[in-house]
Amino acid sequence: MTAAVPTTHLNGGPTTSIDNVRFAVVDTETTGLSTDDDRVLQIGVVVVRGDGSVEREFVTYVRRLTWGVGHVGAFHIHGITRRQLRSGMKPREALETLNRLIDGCVFTAHNAKFDIGFLQSDSTRLEVPLKLTGPLCTLNLSRKLDPQRTMSHKLKDVAARFGKSTDRPHDALADAQLTAAVLPDLLAAHRVTTYAELASHFG
Repeated sequence: MTAAVPTTHLNGGPTTSIDNVRFAVVDTETTGLSTDDDRVLQIGVVVVRGDGSVEREFVTYVRRLTWGVGHVGAFHIHGITRRQLRSGMKPREALETLNRLIDGCVFTAHNAKFDIGFLQSDSTRLEVPLKLTGPLCTLNLSRKLDPQRTMSHKLKDVAARFGKSTDRPHDALADAQLTAAVLPDLLAAHRVTTYAELASHFG
């Protein structure tokens, strides 16, 4: 996974307060686990500052020209129907919209490697380079707090430890909202107060 790790934030320098850093918290729902054979079904984004204040939210289904039989994946997990997908953006439009949202923000996700892998797969096919800064992975942040791996680090379990939850698991926007909600808690647990300290957790 290749991503930009700038020495200064687009909105300031290394000493910029974490409260003023903008994060684009992203979640995807996909047809499966293979970046070669599976595709993104839904993208959710929450643009939030380090102090937890939400600036913008976005969600879209991703409409493909054709879907093979059964190729929308496990309905019992994501609950996404072909009818919903027909109302979504085309892949190129979805990526271009995502780029506008993540530009100037730190790309953040729970298991960022997974989401970036699928987005990069579409990015390569469509020749729409992603404007990645970071990335910051909240899964990794949580695991670093538990070096002996004595706890679960699934998003719902991480959120529960901070007293937060969602009633719409495996919905891209709901999961992005939940990730954004626990982000300030995870940053505080790591005593991250500046952009320079934040950048040490990129990757």
